[in-house]
Amino acid sequence: MKRSEKSAKSRADAPVFAQQVIDYWVDAWQRTILFWDVLRERGNRYHAQQEKAEPHVLHFEADRVLDGRSLDPPANYFLSRIKPPKGTRIVPRKRPFVVVDPRAGHGPGIGGFKADSEIGVAMEAGHPCYFIGFTPQPMPGQRITDILGAEAMFLEKVIDLHPKVEGKPCVIGNCQAGWAVLMLAATRPELFGPIIAAGAPLSYWAGVEGKNPMRYTGGLLGGSWLTALASDLGGGRFDGAYLVGNFENLNPANTIWTKSYNVWAKVDTEAKRFLDFETYWGGMVNLNAEEIQWIVNHLFVGNRLATAEITTGDGIRVDLRNIRSPIICFCSQGDNITPPQQALGWIGDLYRDDDDILACDQTIVYAIHENIGHLGIFVSGSVARKEHEEFSSNIDLIDVLPPGLYEMVMTPKTARAAHPELIVGDWITRIEPRTLEDVRAIVKPSLENERRFATVRRISEINLGLYRMFMQPFVRAFANEPAADWLHKVNPTVLPFELFSDRNPFMKPVAEIASQVRTKRRPALPDNPLLLAQAMVSQGIVNALDAWRESRDRGLELMFMGIYNQPLLQAMVGLRATDERPRREPGVEPERIAYVRAKLAERRARIAEGGLHEATIRGLIYIAMDEMGIDERHFETLRLTRAHRGEMSLDAFKKVVRDQFSGLRLDHEAALAAIPGMLPAADDVRAKTIEAIRRIVFAAGKPTAERARRLARVEALFAADGRQRRRPGRAGKKRGFTTPSPRQQGA
Repeated sequence: MKRSEKSAKSRADAPVFAQQVIDYWVDAWQRTILFWDVLRERGNRYHAQQEKAEPHVLHFEADRVLDGRSLDPPANYFLSRIKPPKGTRIVPRKRPFVVVDPRAGHGPGIGGFKADSEIGVAMEAGHPCYFIGFTPQPMPGQRITDILGAEAMFLEKVIDLHPKVEGKPCVIGNCQAGWAVLMLAATRPELFGPIIAAGAPLSYWAGVEGKNPMRYTGGLLGGSWLTALASDLGGGRFDGAYLVGNFENLNPANTIWTKSYNVWAKVDTEAKRFLDFETYWGGMVNLNAEEIQWIVNHLFVGNRLATAEITTGDGIRVDLRNIRSPIICFCSQGDNITPPQQALGWIGDLYRDDDDILACDQTIVYAIHENIGHLGIFVSGSVARKEHEEFSSNIDLIDVLPPGLYEMVMTPKTARAAHPELIVGDWITRIEPRTLEDVRAIVKPSLENERRFATVRRISEINLGLYRMFMQPFVRAFANEPAADWLHKVNPTVLPFELFSDRNPFMKPVAEIASQVRTKRRPALPDNPLLLAQAMVSQGIVNALDAWRESRDRGLELMFMGIYNQPLLQAMVGLRATDERPRREPGVEPERIAYVRAKLAERRARIAEGGLHEATIRGLIYIAMDEMGIDERHFETLRLTRAHRGEMSLDAFKKVVRDQFSGLRLDHEAALAAIPGMLPAADDVRAKTIEAIRRIVFAAGKPTAERARRLARVEALFAADGRQRRRPGRAGKKRGFTTPSPRQQGA
């Protein structure tokens, strides 16, 4: 192109670019005013929530069932029954779901925040749903054990309201509610069906170096004395804004820039989503000084739950090995608040080996998301439509799983999937067996890491004792309610809600100006080059803040290591380098090893017991015990095994499954050799049973070579002449076996 032509083109483009600049600045100023108005509305919602007696962010309507404030001792918790939306059909025979939200600084309702949520997908699957929430202020003198007592009464009430339902309620504990639910299940196991611990921290010292900086906070602050100071300054109440602030400090790029920028840049479409979430984020609640001190001392710093070191006031030890319901641990690699190490580390802390899990008759399932953040575990619609929907639709499968350790793996349902009528939803769920070594490969336990945090625990106890002796009397003498209220309002987490609201006279004109802007809105065209420049500047700010965060976190980790790695400091608090373990390790205690051996010997002695039903389940488990695990289609077809003369109860069915699995795990050759002696003499009954077994095995399509080999072996065992193989003196029951369609029978 000639110079003259280029010049002419530049002169022609100049007015276009000038117009784009004008369009952009008009758009930017309008967005700024609308953004201020969104912040004003956020502040108004914050104050409206604070004025409610029982604020929550539930998307669904609910009826109050029990109020914990009327119990003895009282607790600021309540039980509500969720009303199903119009068009949602609840199946009366299905077990209820009970969702418990975390009291970790925010208000309740995140488990039912929108239609695609834990509560929403459970009701879509036909389950009645209940919600356990709380009020903003704790009851005077309220303790953790009071909360557990109230929740136990809530579950008793739910069970009473559904007397004809087989199986106990499925309880979902989100985040901090997860450890509370598991503590209750360890002391009252008879109240629980499957338990889903979603994003729940259970092993607080666990983590990966270079990541998970939140676990270093307690040590760098000198332990839990600062918690006591904050509670004393609050007049015996701990301000939940401190906990919310801790979450926000983890990701300064999002807190300082990204969250606000996204609203400003897309204010025409993002305002509602932002306001809905901020209503939850700003709905802060308080805890009693006794509650938060117990949590920090025993869990965050002490890490005593994972090693059965906690006892209740009446002397009951809280041992997670006492839980008899399946435990589903749902966590995410993208969660920097409760990483997989903290969600799964307790398994390696409590158990020595896989036989220990078998002896405890425990079923533990874990599912790990690849990248979702902490709040996304409860809030994300995609997670609700995948993981939580699969949990709900396969909860009966999980409930009857044999003892052991498993991973839940979900793969997309395709048009080529075998027997699609047996698959619920858009994903195929498979339960694959795992070992303790698989979990340890994720957690990466370290003796040096434990010694550092054990030092933190002892330093914390010393500092807390010194604070209580020398500082606490003076702080309490000067603390008062007006001062506590002022400290809350100037908290960096709360201050924006206070400033940007109609209570600030300077913000009142914003609403009128914003209304005028909306009538004359002139958004810039998407191809405006200044919008591209705006996005590039924003990304540069995010990159700078992320770099600062990484530098900060690395510095904090180096500081922590430099302090608590010192052998001298460890020796000063009574820890020796020659100690094999700096804290209790329940799985290797002599009495525990003896218990496991006795339990397994007792089960080995019962291998040959049973009749046709036990032999059928034994054969099916043997076929499914390879590395491929159990497909949801296998279970859907397995339901037909309960179609006997006189249907077995779910508890009886579970007991048979667990007993047969135990026998196979202990000595599978002896267990298989006993099958012919457990069968009735009638050839037609055994032939029908073989046909039913084949139907179950082929439910997920053609079996693998290994499963085909196992199936052939089971067929040969069932074809053997039971009259010649049956041992004298045996009293195995002869039960008929029919083969209705997979959907004909319900679990």
